[in-house]
Amino acid sequence: MIKNIRKFIIILVFNLCITNMLYSNENNVLTIGNKEAKVTVKVFSSLTCPHCADFHDKVFEKLKIQYINTNKIKFEHHGFPLDLAALNAEKVLRSVEGIEKSFEFLTLIYKKQNQWAVGSDIEKINNYVKKIGIDFGLKPNRIDNFIANEKIQDEILNERIAAQKKYNISSTPTIYINNKKYEGKNDFKSFKKALDKKL
Repeated sequence: MIKNIRKFIIILVFNLCITNMLYSNENNVLTIGNKEAKVTVKVFSSLTCPHCADFHDKVFEKLKIQYINTNKIKFEHHGFPLDLAALNAEKVLRSVEGIEKSFEFLTLIYKKQNQWAVGSDIEKINNYVKKIGIDFGLKPNRIDNFIANEKIQDEILNERIAAQKKYNISSTPTIYINNKKYEGKNDFKSFKKALDKKL
C-alpha cells in the first residue's frame, strides 16, 4: 500500500495510545473449533498481506478438515491490519454473522485479494470489497455501516496494539501454537509436524 495509507494507520494507533484506550477484548476474536481443545492456533494477519493469503490457502483449508472439524484444535483469526484497506476489509469481515460464514468470507477475501487489494484509491478498494460482500450475500447498508463505524475501528486498532505489545509482532502472518511462536515454513507439512508435537 502507499505510504500515506501506512501513515494513516500509524497516526490512528498513536492517537489511541495517547488517549489511553488500550484494551483487548477476546470476545471479538474470530474463533472456530473446539473451545476446550488443548491446542490453540492464533494467526495474526492483515487481509492485504499476500503471505497471509498464502498461509490461509495452503494451510488453513487442510487444517480445517483434519484438525478443526475433528475437534482437535481451536483456531483464532486475529485481525492485524497493516494499512487502511486491510482495516476496512476487517470491518466488513466483522459484519458477517455466524462463525462458519465468517470463515467462508475470510477465505473468499483472501482468494480475491489480488483483485481488491491493489492500487492507492481507497474508495475503489472499498467498492471492490463491498461488491465481494454483496455477492457473498451481505446487505449493502450493513457493509457501509461497518466501514463507517468508528467504534469497530477503535476495537480493531486497540486489539492490534494489544497484540503488538503482548506478542511483539514484526510481520504478518505471525502464528502461535498455544503460547509458542511458530517459526517454521508456511506449508501444511511443516505446520502439521509442529502441531502434532503439541497434541
